[in-house]
Amino acid sequence: MKKNIKVNLDKIFYPDSIAVVGANKVVGTVPYDILRNILDADFNGVVYPVSPRERFIAGIKAYKYVSDIPDPVDLAILVFPSSVTHLALEQCGQKGIKGVIIISAGFKEVGGEGIEREKRVKEIADKYGMSIIGPNCLGVINTDARSKINASFARRMPEEGTIAFLSQSGALCTAVLDYAYAKHIGFSKFISFGNKADVTEIDLLYYLKDDPKTKVILMYLEEITDGPGLMKAARTVIRAGKPILILKAGRTPEGALAAASHTGSMAGNDEICDAAFRQAGIIRCQNVEEMFNIAIAFAYQPMPKSNRIAIITNAGGPGVLATDAAIHEGLELAKFSEETLSMLKKNLPATANIKNPVDIIGDARVDRYNVALTAAFNEPSVDAVFTILTPQSMTEIDLIAREIAKVAHHSEKPIYASFMGEADVSQGIDVLQRNKIPHYFLPESMCRAFAIVYQFSQTRHNVPTTIPTYEDINAPYVEEMITHTISMGKQFLTEDESIRLLKAYGFPVLKTALATTVDEAIQKAEDIGFPVVMKVVSDKIIHKSEAGGVILNLQNKTEVTEAFHTILENVKKFNPTASVKGILIEKMILDGEEVILGLKRDKSFGPILMFGLGGIYVEIFKDVSFRIAPLTEHDAKAMIEETRASAILHGIRGRKPRDVEKIIECLLRLSQLAVNHPSIEEMDINPLIVQPKGMGAYVADVRIILKRE
Repeated sequence: MKKNIKVNLDKIFYPDSIAVVGANKVVGTVPYDILRNILDADFNGVVYPVSPRERFIAGIKAYKYVSDIPDPVDLAILVFPSSVTHLALEQCGQKGIKGVIIISAGFKEVGGEGIEREKRVKEIADKYGMSIIGPNCLGVINTDARSKINASFARRMPEEGTIAFLSQSGALCTAVLDYAYAKHIGFSKFISFGNKADVTEIDLLYYLKDDPKTKVILMYLEEITDGPGLMKAARTVIRAGKPILILKAGRTPEGALAAASHTGSMAGNDEICDAAFRQAGIIRCQNVEEMFNIAIAFAYQPMPKSNRIAIITNAGGPGVLATDAAIHEGLELAKFSEETLSMLKKNLPATANIKNPVDIIGDARVDRYNVALTAAFNEPSVDAVFTILTPQSMTEIDLIAREIAKVAHHSEKPIYASFMGEADVSQGIDVLQRNKIPHYFLPESMCRAFAIVYQFSQTRHNVPTTIPTYEDINAPYVEEMITHTISMGKQFLTEDESIRLLKAYGFPVLKTALATTVDEAIQKAEDIGFPVVMKVVSDKIIHKSEAGGVILNLQNKTEVTEAFHTILENVKKFNPTASVKGILIEKMILDGEEVILGLKRDKSFGPILMFGLGGIYVEIFKDVSFRIAPLTEHDAKAMIEETRASAILHGIRGRKPRDVEKIIECLLRLSQLAVNHPSIEEMDINPLIVQPKGMGAYVADVRIILKRE
């Protein structure tokens, strides 16, 4: 049955009635605690305990089966053992329930029979058009007063807020709730989605995009099963003005098999995630603390109009640290007007520094903070204020915190605070947090959070979505070549075949010819024009250089003759069984910068493209960037600019600027090739030799690996 995800998720987050299926009377157990949490949260609806053994639970009439409930039910929370969950779910389907949360564990995460149980659950959900969160999850919390639902076994109901938190890990959820409670951080929705057998993080992102209570979305992920879907959803949410912060586990995956190309060996899962998140506009966080440092900046304060800040401090050292951190993050210290400087000079001690950063001196009390804050907020060149406090014996910590909150309340400019220390400043920090002033223990964290918010405010509307395509390609010819090669049981294209493939997609390939005899090699070389390169062509030789199958810069027919024999001898020593199709003669390019363009298929994200410094340096320096195909022109440009090689390409220390526009074109053609032909598993164009600006580039070598049947 076709399901309406939006309607079903409304039944989960805004139900009029809930059935807790598998409830019991045992305090301290998951079934009882979930029922108790729903009641204690003052849920605005009807609750039905379902228990085969009990008549009443927590003073509420219990029903033996879901089907016994006389009224309609919007949401069912299943806490039965996994072995019988499917039976309860079948009853829910027959009852017409559209929203289900399966708390129970024992599914895909345990393997074996658990995988089959999860498949059965999904089949039942599809059969009845139900939407399921879970299984193997903590549950769902909605703080909206219209619902007030705590359908989880968390220890407490969080405060109401504008942050939505999604997590694949239930255990992390409980830690995050405790962390947030201590800092007075509230949530709009709090969702543990577990194994995501049915409802995924992608479904939830689309739902939260339209949730008026949600301003910023946080997510903890352990796996990504639909990378393109996640990126598409993220772009939609971000264009709607809601930032997405992700904490992705698995930065150091082990046991990855070595791939057969440079791209395959370097494009580990973590680099791919980084590239995908960057491309989609997702903010990736290193840890929970950084995630919430950034989240509260988005949730509590208005977006900055510029990166011009004022720093107010009662200590010179922290002011210097904050200044260094701000400049490092790309922020700008605002220049005060003469009017502002005059006002500060008049109202602050002579020893105070009235220029930005403003140092109001260690004995500053609330009156000096008021003067400096008021001046900064009234200064037209200032679009955000950072205030720093270190605890001196005379510092009125609580009063200063209240003053910061009062002044901020009357301004549309964002303010961030850093009360440095712990025990002495704790009450002041509590005042700030209760008044939704973003607080940071370190000025560096404050600067980084603001910089990320500012960058988001500048870029969320500006990322182009148009995918360029080229008409001068012969896709049917390429697909026929690939299909024929695979049907022959081959996984690699020989270089002459690879060159024909690239030529069919409009890549700038050099003059080449295949020779099977010495005389033919001499003739072909003379036709192409010296100098030339000679390369072995063999189905069994993938890395030609390792086999001694490449000789460069041949200037005449004598050198061609010697090279022909040398290559054959080297290949025979390297692999006596390798059959040689011939020797490829190619025009030698003597001048140009060498870069690499690569392609790799990823099981989660699909075609991954790579760009970097090429030739022999690619494995040494690993100066590479990644993106997910298809690319926009913006993506291709960003790939180049992210690498250190970009400085060389743009011209440095007297070197000529190179034809970057041609590199962009080649990346876009490679993107189109990758999307059109999924049977290409990996590809390296290494090197692409880039000529001076306006003079193009040339493919000097290419390696293409196809999928196995």
